[in-house]
Amino acid sequence: MPSPQSLSESDRRRVATWAADCAERVLVLFETEAPADGRPRDAIARARAFARGELDSAGEIRRRFVAGRAAQAVSSPAAVAAARAAAQAAGVAHMGAHALGAAAYAANAAGLAAPDQPEAVRDEISWQLERMTDQTRSALRRLPLVGEDSAGPLGSGLLASGILGSIIREIQAALSGTSPQKGVR
Repeated sequence: MPSPQSLSESDRRRVATWAADCAERVLVLFETEAPADGRPRDAIARARAFARGELDSAGEIRRRFVAGRAAQAVSSPAAVAAARAAAQAAGVAHMGAHALGAAAYAANAAGLAAPDQPEAVRDEISWQLERMTDQTRSALRRLPLVGEDSAGPLGSGLLASGILGSIIREIQAALSGTSPQKGVR
């Protein structure tokens, strides 16, 4: 039985565009530091192509780690987070929960890029929520709450803890109409 974090292929295609939008918004943070490295931009383009039905899940599963390795090519925390946002967007073809990972890394990147603006993370989350279509919202509501299902990226790993976990909790609370347990800066 597949993980509830997988989502159906049609739902993954629905959330892939939103994940790509989140990652693309902070891509400049990576490209400023590594302008010749196209891996994150390519990952975002692949997420969009997957959303349009031009790529299949199997092919993307094999390629999902390429953009993540680009994080090793940069040194600033904001650029690293931006590369990871792109990698998470590409990972949506494999598992829908990666859409929330793309959003969390993107919001974190925005905050890291603007340490003198304490509202930067929350502003990015607001933009992300406003960018969602009704279909995206509906698909993301099907995911288990972060930390409640161990069989995927929303389990007990990086996405469930620290600032990433707080961001995902805030997004999921907004999707359900409740308040998050812990706010983000």
